[in-house]
This record gives sequence, C-alpha cells and structure tokens, in this order.
Amino acid sequence: MEPLNKLEAHFKRLSHFQHLAAICGWDQATMMPDGGNQARADAMAELALYCHQQSTQPELSDWLAELDDKLEQLTPTQKASVAEMKREWQQASVLPDTLVKAKSLAGAKCEHAWRQQRQDNDWAGFAKNLKEVVALAREEAHIRADQKGCAPYDALLDLYEPGMTADRVDEVFGALKAWLPETIQAVVDKQAQQPPLMPKGPFTQAQQKALGEQVMQQLGFNFAQGRLDVSTHPFCGGVPTDVRITTRYDEQDFTSALMGVIHETGHARYEQGLPKDLAGLPVGQARSMGVHESQSLFFEMQLARSEAFATLICQRAKSAFNRQNDPAFHVENFHRVLTQVAPGYIRVDADEVTYPAHIMLRYDIERDLISGNMEVDHIPERWDNAMQQYLGLSTAGNYKNGCMQDIHWTDGSFGYFPTYTLGALYAAQLMQAMRQQLDVDGIIASGNLSPIFDWLSQHIWQRASTTSTDNILKDATGETLNPAHFREYIQGRYL
Repeated sequence: MEPLNKLEAHFKRLSHFQHLAAICGWDQATMMPDGGNQARADAMAELALYCHQQSTQPELSDWLAELDDKLEQLTPTQKASVAEMKREWQQASVLPDTLVKAKSLAGAKCEHAWRQQRQDNDWAGFAKNLKEVVALAREEAHIRADQKGCAPYDALLDLYEPGMTADRVDEVFGALKAWLPETIQAVVDKQAQQPPLMPKGPFTQAQQKALGEQVMQQLGFNFAQGRLDVSTHPFCGGVPTDVRITTRYDEQDFTSALMGVIHETGHARYEQGLPKDLAGLPVGQARSMGVHESQSLFFEMQLARSEAFATLICQRAKSAFNRQNDPAFHVENFHRVLTQVAPGYIRVDADEVTYPAHIMLRYDIERDLISGNMEVDHIPERWDNAMQQYLGLSTAGNYKNGCMQDIHWTDGSFGYFPTYTLGALYAAQLMQAMRQQLDVDGIIASGNLSPIFDWLSQHIWQRASTTSTDNILKDATGETLNPAHFREYIQGRYL
C-alpha cells in the first residue's frame, strides 16, 4: 500500500537522525569536555529542529489522509502503526519551529549550567535559567492543550504516559497518601529493632564497575549492543541496538551504584527486547515512560531486592570486594542492607517505600508550575514544606539536595515525574501476576532467569506500542491499573 510504505520509509529515515541525537546526548552527559558545550548545544538544536521539520512535512498529512479510507485493509499491527505515526505527527506539527529550537537551546543552557550550579548550591543562578525553561514549557503546554482540548498539564503528561490525566494521577496518589506516611514510620520502627550491619568502604570504582557488569550479564544485558559508563545523573539512552546506560559511584557505598546499574539494566532490557521487525517505527518503540519505568523497577525492586536475588548476588559481591569473612556480607544481613528503609533527601537513592513521596511532591509542584498557580521562586519553600510533611526532613537552604537534584526540569521535561511511581505500581501488579504463573524465587535461585525474561518479553517487550497501556496491563494481569497491588506488596515485604 503506497501511502503506508511512504510513511514507514519516512519515519525509519527520521529514526536515524534521532539515533544520532541520542548518542550526542549521551556523549554530552558522559565524555564531552566543558568547552564543547556551546558548539554541541548549537548542533543539537539544529538537529532537533531538523527532526521536527521532518516530522511535520506536509506530505505526511496527505499520506495519513489517504489511509483513512483504507484502514479496513490493514492488519491490526499496521493499524496500530498508522495510529502511532499519526500521533507522532500531530504532536510535532502543533509546535512552531521557533519554539522547538528555543526549547532545545534553553534546555541545553540550563542543563549544562546546572551541573556546576548544583555542586555550588547556587539556586539563584539555576532559577534564572529555569524561568526561561518554564516559560517555554508553559507556551508548549497551552499550544498542545488547545489542540487536544484538555488542560495544559494533561497535554504534557500525555507525551510521556499516553491516556493518563492529572485527575487519574490525583486519584492514585491520593490513595497512596492515605496509607504511605504511616507505613513508612511503621517500617522504620520495625527495622530499628534489627538494624543491618552496613558494609564499610572503600569500594573502588573499578571493583564496583566489574561487579555491575557481572550482574548485568546475569540479567541478560547484551554487551554487543550496549555499554556502561559514568555520568552525574544515572540514565539509559541510545537506541535498542546501541543502548547506553550510566551510573555514578560512591566509594563508601557500593549498593547505590549497583542498584542504579540494575535499574538502568531494566530499561535497557526493555529497549533491547523491542520487536526487531518494527524497529525505526513509532509503533516499535516503548509504550510509555510509565511502562518503561515498570521494567527498571521490576528489575531493581521486585527482583534485585528479593531474598532470592540477594542470595544470588551476595557471593559475587564478596568476591568483587574480597570480603569473604566480612559479616556485613552474610546473606541475611546483605538482604537487610538492600531493603533498608530510611527517609532521605535524594530521590535516586531512595528506597522503594519512601520513593513515592519524592515523586508526589515533584508532581504537585510541576503541575502547579505549568498551570500558573505558582512560580519558580516559590519552589524551594514548597519543596521544603512537602519534604517535612512526607518524610520529616527539611531542605531549607539545601538546594543541591533538594529542588536542584534532578535533571528533568532543566530541559523542560514536565509531566515525566509521575511516570516513576506509576511504573512502581505497574511493576507490583506485573510481579503479582507473574508469581501466579511462575515459581519466581525458584527461578532466581537456579541462576537462570530466562523464564522471567521470556514472560516479560511476551507480555511487555514484544507488545511495544501496538496497543494501549491499559490493554497491556489487562492482558498481562487480568485488570487495568490497580494500586492495591502495590500496597499489598510493600506491606507484605516490609511489615
């Protein structure tokens, strides 16, 4: 069918430039010298503009219109492919070129400066750049909202979690707020009766990287199509055939980097597991950031912090650090270390019980920022109040460990944060369904985790964007999102 063939060829060609942009972004975060930032920002802005222009070519509208009368002739996968191409075209075509380039430049400027400003605890300097980013994000949100007929924040949320709305997030997070604070306190009180013996460093970066790569191999990461590096903020980037993951190392606490590597490996396995026959097409991409996060949290929380997995990797850790006789590396204690719950300042280091609190406070702030109900200057106070309410901690004056700790707002990624906790809810629901069909702990104990990955491949990875998140969850678990599974899981593991 000629219009379909033309659309597919166009989007596959566009994916090659998006591939280059992804690798440039990885290099910017890991290898690029500081002096190269302005030239790289200019180049990436031009590349972003070119990709935008390619996504909004007039002929795309014509080809999509031609297919409207021929949809009954397409297979279900082809129909889904057309729907995703149309969705991507609509999302791109609604924004003017000038806004796309301005967003790219402002984001690159803000992010690059943030790397030093965070170290310096320089809120005033960061806020100046962030105000420009927020102004452009608001402009984008209103343009998208007018096109979709929805609230501005919903229009941004839909970019990361198609079909999700702030009303639904409010409902889910409201349910969490009803039980989470008292559960956090109950877990902290219980664990205080038998605190873990914490492993003491130093643990060299070379030792930690070697351990991380061993565990990545255990988790099925394909090193022929990916690699592990270091960055200020851990992330997974690149493309399915060239997945780049990063972590950061603390020589006094190896578990932070190890769990970060496992988390990013979950993202990477999803990317590497996407259907090859749909590569380069929107329908062949990950369904949403919430589903993406469900895979990283499935690996990090559901798998890696289980007793069975702690037993599996404890010996690896002993060998990596030459701690064969260290009581901190006894399996029972090692598991207590991995499941220690303690309210802290840093989101990426948070345990799975306190983590939703970090997300809920960010969601409340960015929702009100985009709607215009608050301004950038109000963020530190709002952040401090929420941290005290949820976790009993104050960040007054501590910007680097408070409202400046994340990279997301620096490039205008508003609407992203809720997907982290939505992903945790999805992951708990998926594990509950998996345990009904597989002996998960027995599989982990065997050292051959293939049945677990096969299940995920069948129910998540190979589905890509061929259907909605609700359908993926319903097909895999028998129901759409049900937050009750997360509560059952948390209270079952920790209480």
